[in-house]
Amino acid sequence: MHKILVVDDESSIVTLLQFNLERAGFQVVTAADGKTGLQLALSEKPSLIILDLMLPEIDGMEVCKILRQEKVNIPILMLTAKDEELDKILGLELGADDYLTKPFSPREVVARVKAILRRVEMEQSVEIKELKKQETELKIGELTIFPEKYEVFRNETKLELTPKEFELLFYLASNIGKVLSRDQLLNAVWDYDYAGETRIVDVHISHLRDKIEENTKQPKYIKTIRGFGYKLEGS
Repeated sequence: MHKILVVDDESSIVTLLQFNLERAGFQVVTAADGKTGLQLALSEKPSLIILDLMLPEIDGMEVCKILRQEKVNIPILMLTAKDEELDKILGLELGADDYLTKPFSPREVVARVKAILRRVEMEQSVEIKELKKQETELKIGELTIFPEKYEVFRNETKLELTPKEFELLFYLASNIGKVLSRDQLLNAVWDYDYAGETRIVDVHISHLRDKIEENTKQPKYIKTIRGFGYKLEGS
């Protein structure tokens, strides 16, 4: 079940969106100000954020800007009461994926949410294959990854990885330095039969660390981002 974060200070809109999204099969969490919305975006790991432009504490533009600066790539559907081209363009330039102008149809919001999630899932499903075509090898510290051969070496020693461990490492390596949520990793590496089962990511990360790290208690490569996910760092 996809989790949707709705950030809007108008309670009637939040109630309307929550009702229609839950009826469409989504799990919904809500926030009434930008500061709380930003915190929930990091802690709840939603699949998508519906973000109002005009918010107390921190406005929607700033929330979007902060998330993108922190390399949090959760899709964002921006809501605005202003029918001004500049607001739409600025929101998209800051990293929003789509926008809707108030007043809007709840059915249109649900349709937009589904369309964005479908696009993201399709992009993630082909990303590993496309990256493998582009890269002959990746070098990160003492690690050398050969995508076409499904081989990884630490210095001169070949590491014995399972196919999923390899794909997980390759995806992390292809996004080196970026913070990736468990849901992002799950969608990119595993079949959708596992949707929502983010524990499988943690288990594979643990196994992967056992094989690539010299000291798993002080990992050199795979860093845990508490409450969100993981990132790969080079050394």
